[in-house]
Amino acid sequence: MTAKERIRTIIFGTDTPGGRAFDIILIICIVLSVLVAIIDSVAEVHTRFYLTIRCLDWFFTAIFTIEYILRVYSVIKRSKYIFSGYGIIDFLAILPSYLSVIIPGSYSSFVVFKLLRILRVFRILKLAAYIKEVNDFIIVFKDCARRIFIFILTVLIIVTILGTLMYTIESHQAGFTSIPKSIYWAIVTLTTVGYGDLTPNSAIGQGLAAIIMLLGYSLIVVPTGFVTVAISTHIQREKEQRQCKECLKHGHDSDALFCKFCGNNLSV
Repeated sequence: MTAKERIRTIIFGTDTPGGRAFDIILIICIVLSVLVAIIDSVAEVHTRFYLTIRCLDWFFTAIFTIEYILRVYSVIKRSKYIFSGYGIIDFLAILPSYLSVIIPGSYSSFVVFKLLRILRVFRILKLAAYIKEVNDFIIVFKDCARRIFIFILTVLIIVTILGTLMYTIESHQAGFTSIPKSIYWAIVTLTTVGYGDLTPNSAIGQGLAAIIMLLGYSLIVVPTGFVTVAISTHIQREKEQRQCKECLKHGHDSDALFCKFCGNNLSV
């Protein structure tokens, strides 16, 4: 086995002691690097431990850079890895540190890319096994996307009308100084968030606010119904599409191994 093959086995394989040790070390480095980036956002910690945090940041960046280079070197199809989702995440995870050198003062602007490192845990822990569920969710969302769009458009029309109405009813002293600000209040009230920064003072305004709150609870169930129906339809469609090659009957569960009618092996 060549050195390149050994590196590929360790980095991309998990069945060997070296591969398992590599994954464990990489998980520790990913978690620690994300914690460093989060802690660095605290002003007191940033000021007091600036040098230590920068040293740790460059330490983890160096590790991930070496790992990225080794992945590109050892992978069979380099372009496929580089432009894959994981390859792009791996590259973006090390990019901010180098950009902060080229563009002074830009470190805080690119810190969000450092948090992408946590996504790499999905690959190491082999959470990609749930990719089918993700694809099912995407299919379901596409099926009900048009209904959701109409629903959101309807909600926008409602909050625009109610916000404008509240702007007309309430005085500027209550904080409703413009229609956009009143629409913002209507959105906050309709979604039952209730920040409390804007509150109507008049009896009519309070009555309208109560109606909007009750309307908000009613609207919550609408998109849930869309998604529920779409999921049920997708599951039923999967059952109908799975056919036994022996008896040619449909209606098998997606995880079924044998035909429930004739006992034929469905995986063949």
